[in-house]
Amino acid sequence: MSALLPLPVVVPLLGAALTLLLAGRPLWQRSVSVLCLTTTLTVAVLLLVQAYRHGPVVLAVGAWPAPVGIVLVADQLAALMLVVSSAVTLCVLLYSIGQGRGETGESTPVTIFHPTYLVLTAGVTNAFLAGDLFNLFVGFEILLAASFVLITLNGTETRIRTGSMYVVVSILSSMIFLAAVGLVYAATGTLNLAQLAGRLDDLPDGVRLALQLMLLVAFGIKAAAFPLSAWLPDSYPTAPAPVTAVFAGLLTKVGVYAIIRTETLLFPGGQVGGLLMVVAGLTMVIGILGAVAQSDLKRIFSFTLVSHIGYMIFGVALSTVAGLSGAIFYVVHHITIQTTLFLVAGLVELRAGSTDLRRVGGLARVAPLLAVLFFVPAMNLAGVPPFSGFLGKLGLLQAGVASGGVLPAVLVGAGALTSLLTLYVASRVWNIAFWRAPRLATGEPAVRLPTLMVGATVALVVFGLVLTVLAGPLFDVTVDAATDLRSRTPYLRAVLPDGPP
Repeated sequence: MSALLPLPVVVPLLGAALTLLLAGRPLWQRSVSVLCLTTTLTVAVLLLVQAYRHGPVVLAVGAWPAPVGIVLVADQLAALMLVVSSAVTLCVLLYSIGQGRGETGESTPVTIFHPTYLVLTAGVTNAFLAGDLFNLFVGFEILLAASFVLITLNGTETRIRTGSMYVVVSILSSMIFLAAVGLVYAATGTLNLAQLAGRLDDLPDGVRLALQLMLLVAFGIKAAAFPLSAWLPDSYPTAPAPVTAVFAGLLTKVGVYAIIRTETLLFPGGQVGGLLMVVAGLTMVIGILGAVAQSDLKRIFSFTLVSHIGYMIFGVALSTVAGLSGAIFYVVHHITIQTTLFLVAGLVELRAGSTDLRRVGGLARVAPLLAVLFFVPAMNLAGVPPFSGFLGKLGLLQAGVASGGVLPAVLVGAGALTSLLTLYVASRVWNIAFWRAPRLATGEPAVRLPTLMVGATVALVVFGLVLTVLAGPLFDVTVDAATDLRSRTPYLRAVLPDGPP
């Protein structure tokens, strides 16, 4: 099975090259892109089954064994992230094809979109599979380079302006990350994650804490955790709907994944647990208050995206099996639901001509299917029983109560408040955009929503419901993944079977 490990990275990269060669042949480009992402999803499922049954899958690239060479590692956490991200990127690709022949609904050449989208996918998968810090940095840079192109598609003034801010912030976080990588290597003589797990413990406490905080700042910017999240609500809403959806679903979660991986493998013990709890609480509350104050659908979803990152950081901060399991479950849930909501926002914009709530109304009457596609994931995000959002939040809040202490108790309250305010925001959008009198002009011809766009959105809504139905088995996987993360032994033995050199 280790021979499959490079495929989630290599296949999208080869597909990007092929789609670039097929410039001017949109049908072939679309076919290649769909085939590549379908293959990636299939491989990801096989890796998850293997990791769940037999432990981490490891491949030494170029037959150079760790820690000398680059290793790719798919444990249960990485494999689960691969499955969810591959499913989401495939659905978003189909949505974009339906929106405008694989473009973005406007005038963006297919030649640009497909290769860049596949490169973005390769960067995400490489980050999940990276077995050393520098390869993780490379994964981030691949996906960021592609995201710079996607967020400024069509070159409108608004997109260039907000995209420039996104580029500046991304470069800043990458510089911090690269500096941290250099300092880690200078202090330990290695960047292999398994070897670092032992060598970092031997460093003086002050040096170790400084390295940990530098990595947290770099990943916190990428994950959009407060107070490093101000860039996101202004950057994401201006991009095309498919781009915003995949950014919201995946890019911030790669940052969360990096936090989970480094905090459990490199810096176990929760030394900065108190700081992370404060960050989690502020992220949840300030993010959702920002959503309450918005009147544009995309900006509302952008602020809820920031807010719910706090739930994941809360689980990491607890540093318990229950907390980590809840965080992993919530990452899987949030990738699916947040992506779905941004796809729905794109459908609303196409059907009503705007995402400004002051100009939209009556969609439940004129587009009942669209109303359902919004209502289900919105209630899921709000944590209404019995959806997966409720189950994920319940698991995190129970873990907080079980851990005891003042800060966890405050975070439990903040989580409950955030959930209630999310429900308020979802209800407000429903009442204004879907339930009140129609705002469309009398006699205005209805805009027919492309079947493929609706179908891709339906698929993600169903996927969110499947997460609810299969919550029990999914929690089994997340508990096993969290247990392995806490013990570190399965990962270390798989990468360094003869022990650290």
